[in-house]
Parts: sequence; C-alpha cells; structure tokens
Amino acid sequence: MSSIANQTFIEQDVINRAVWEACDTFRGTVDASIYKDYVLTMLFLKYISDVWQDHYDSYKKKHGDHPELIEELLKNERFVLPPAANFYALHAKRHEPGNGERIDKALHAIEETNIQKLRDVFQDINFNSTKLGDEAQKNDILRHLLEDFAKPELNLRPSRIGTLDVIGNAYEFLIKNFASTSGKKAGEFYTPPEVSQLMALLVDPQEGDEICDPTCGSGSLLMKCGQLIRQRNGSRKYALYGQEAIGSTWALAKMNMFLHGEDNHRIEWGDTIRNPKLLDGDGHLKHFDIVVANPPFSLEKWGHEGAQNDKFKRFGRGLPPKTKGDYAFVLHMVETMKPGSGRMAVVVPHGVLFRGAAEGVIRKQLIDENLLDIVIGLPEKLFYGTGIPAAVLVFRKKKKDDKVLFIDASRDFLDSKNQNVLRDQDLQHILATARKRKNVDKYAYLASQAEIAANDYNLNIPRYVDTFEEEAEIDMKAVRAEREKLKAELAVLEKKMAGYLKELGYE
Repeated sequence: MSSIANQTFIEQDVINRAVWEACDTFRGTVDASIYKDYVLTMLFLKYISDVWQDHYDSYKKKHGDHPELIEELLKNERFVLPPAANFYALHAKRHEPGNGERIDKALHAIEETNIQKLRDVFQDINFNSTKLGDEAQKNDILRHLLEDFAKPELNLRPSRIGTLDVIGNAYEFLIKNFASTSGKKAGEFYTPPEVSQLMALLVDPQEGDEICDPTCGSGSLLMKCGQLIRQRNGSRKYALYGQEAIGSTWALAKMNMFLHGEDNHRIEWGDTIRNPKLLDGDGHLKHFDIVVANPPFSLEKWGHEGAQNDKFKRFGRGLPPKTKGDYAFVLHMVETMKPGSGRMAVVVPHGVLFRGAAEGVIRKQLIDENLLDIVIGLPEKLFYGTGIPAAVLVFRKKKKDDKVLFIDASRDFLDSKNQNVLRDQDLQHILATARKRKNVDKYAYLASQAEIAANDYNLNIPRYVDTFEEEAEIDMKAVRAEREKLKAELAVLEKKMAGYLKELGYE
C-alpha cells in the first residue's frame, strides 16, 4: 500500500482548487453534465482509499508490520476496501491499457463488499463508456484523472485534514460550481450551505427525530439537520430519509451519507410526486418529525395528469396548476408531517406567495388550517444558477398561536463576487426574530389570520412589512449657504491658478 509523506495540515481552498483543476481533464472533450459524475465518483474513491491507508498505518504503528493481523483488524472498520479497488492500485497501473474497465471493476467490488450501504450506487457510472472517446483517448483521459487525484494537495487522509469536514466541503464546492451552469434548465438549484443551516435551525432537530427531504439532491440539507443534533449532545439517535429523482444525484447522496458515517438513513430513487417511495408498512405515506426541502422551482411537468386520482390523497386542499409544481411539493410535505411533532421548512420562489387561481385556493386552505407559521424573504442572487429571490416557508402541525410571522431579510447579506451570501449575523437576526415572534420595525410583522384574509390571502411580504424609508427634509437655507461658501472657495482657487499660469508664460 502507498503512503504519502507530507502530513502537514491543509486548508479547504487548496483542496477545492485541486479538485476543480481535475475537471480540466474532461473540459473540451466531455459535457460538464457528464464529467461531474466522474470527478465526484473519483473524489469518493480517493477519499475512502486515504482513510483506509490512514487506518492501515495506524494499526501498523500499534501492532508492528504484520499484514495478516492488520487485514483482520481492518475488517472491523465501518466499510471494507478490497486491495485491488484501492485508488493507489489503480494509479500504479495507469499507463497500462484498460483504465476504464479497471476503475469500473474497483467500484463494483467496493459496492459488493459494502452492499448494505452502497447497493446500486455505481450502476449509472461507467468509466469504460464510449462517452469518453475511443479506447486510446479514454485511457489517456483516465490516466490524467488518476494523476490529478494523486497530487499531494489531494492527500485526504484524516491525519492530514484534522477535524475539518474536507470531503463534505469539497462536494459542496463542486456541486455549487456545477449547479451554476447545469441546474438552470431543470429549475434545480443547489442549496447554499448557509440556507441549509438556516432551515435546519428553524425546524430545530432533536434527538430521536425522523427527518425527511423529499427532493434531497446530494443530501446536504439532511446532513445539516443531523449535524445539529450531534453538535448539541453527540448523539446519533436520529434517522435521515430522502428521495431523489435523478439517478446520478441519488448516487451522490448515498456516497455522501457513506462518507459522513450517516448509516441510519434511507435514500430512495424516484419521482416524489408521481411515485413516492417513503412509505410505512401499510403502504401509506410515512410521517416525519421534520420535513425540509429545496424543490425544483416552478417545475412545468410535475405530474398534474395523475394528481387528481392520487391514491395518497395529497391534493385535497386543491390541485396545483398544470405548469407550476411548487404547491405539489408543499402539499406532499404537509401530508408527511407527524400529527403532533411535525414541522417543515421549504424554499419557494416568491410567486408562491401571491399567485392566484388554484394556488390562491391552496394558500387559503393552508392558512385557514393554521399550518403556516413563518414567511421569510431572502436576498436575491443567493442561489447558484439563478438571480431570483426566494422565500422560506415554515409550517407546523401544532403552533403557539394562530398568526403568521413575516420577516423581510432581503436586504441583509454580503455581496461576494456577484453571488450574495448570508452572513452569520444575518442568520442570527432571522432566528432571534423567529423565536421572539414580535413586530420589528421595517423587518418583521406578526399578522393575524383576519389581516391575511383582508389581503385576500396574498402573502407578498411588502404587504405586511413596511420597509419604506422617508427621505430626509432638505434645509434650503443650509444648501444655499454651502453653495455660497463653495463659490467663494472656487474664486480663490481660480485667482491662484491664473497667477501660476502667468508665471509660466500663459495669458
């Protein structure tokens, strides 16, 4: 087995740059929507190889150079890495023909030896595919890829990266960069970490909770909820559930759970609206303590044709419009909240707050049932891939009152390279306001159901939070005096300038 001598600690940005540079191997040859899966899968393989190597060296230091004993001890790890499936074994043979076939065999071997945790995860990734070109070109591309990930910068051994969640951050970095181009067409936008953090804090996950994201993507929002519980009391007594429609993204979520040690999870592959798979033993929709999601914005083909006869009766409050699926996801989530403890947070485009017709009917029903708890307006340019502002809606099965709190957080952010970012102070402001549940001038308003009804159930935030700033009254006498003073100063300067010009011989 290989060992890398450089054990100095590393910063996240260095790893992010190295991973991003690895993408250059594919650029110009393979479309980004395809090569991201290869890069992310190789990142997974490299990381588990480095973890395995780190543990091997640790056992060797403790027990001496006894390979058979070390191999036995490694069988007790939370995952098993077959020798031929190790990244370094593949890297050693990179100049030989058949790189694609060797990598595929390695991934299948990893899946087989960890079948309970990685079943079917690599079924959609094919390093031996003709998408990478003919045999010679493919072998060359994959040789470069193996060399990219063998760089010292990408030594991801735990003894080198310390307590940093480097792999999770690298995943988020890559997904963010790919989402800026590949997510636009499908209405799918990567959830920035700070928005995931906000949503997790709003629903306040507790030990023993069952937590679900019906459009889970790479699983980052689910893992934020789990992370909060662990930070509070060190407990892993919770369960994560998710469903994802895109096969390669589902595989990424499974890999992410595996890497983070989130073994108590159930992530299903399929369309949540057309074919929900998170069911209980009786075939009904499973209920959860927490439901969180950033669904596709205004999805046109969401499954309207089958919704009227939905066997799970999710659309009793109204049928969402044919070309906008926002409320289809909201209604699904509401139906999966546990009767007592259920709470949810969902990201929506602002149109969800005020569009009429069928959506207005649904909105009225949700408010009349006293399910809607908080409406939070977020800054624009917050989500990678879209400049439009979004809102977070918080629902609860059991509320403290019958009012709705409106928060206008749209003006609090850091402008970072044309991409707005929520700062910690912005998050804390939102959370403190949500907890106090009181009016805050030009920031928050607690509206009664009667007030909302008087607004025809329109939830557009400016109707409730007045952010108008009166212009300061102009003192004309002071302006005139300042003007006379400036004129006098200018006359003195003109006289001086004329003197200088005369000395230089200019009339």
